[in-house]
Amino acid sequence: MISLNPESELPLYRQLTNQIMEAIVRDELATNDMLPSVRAFASDLGVNMHTVNKSYHELETKGIIKIVPKKGAIIIANKRQQITAHQLNKLGEAFQPLVVEALVNGISQQELQDLITKVLVKIKED
Repeated sequence: MISLNPESELPLYRQLTNQIMEAIVRDELATNDMLPSVRAFASDLGVNMHTVNKSYHELETKGIIKIVPKKGAIIIANKRQQITAHQLNKLGEAFQPLVVEALVNGISQQELQDLITKVLVKIKED
């Protein structure tokens, strides 16, 4: 399920964060599922505990999980619920620099839309 690439430019904690969110999108993880303990997950992945801890805290900040002391991390994201205006605004703010970078590098609006469609399909297929 989770496969981290130490050669990637993307930090390991960010790879882990992204892959957990992708697993939720693909219904491999669901609301109320427990994630492994930081120690166990780090051991399974062969990474430092701080990597998993940083990923969990990022997911908690995004409202994807809730960290319960002495219990672990629980998926609280519910992809079937309506997104709030605040959440949509935050996503737009995060997405804007990527769109600007693509436009500065000469990608057309159609190519950008095609790229987004391709990414969505890839996420659901993986």
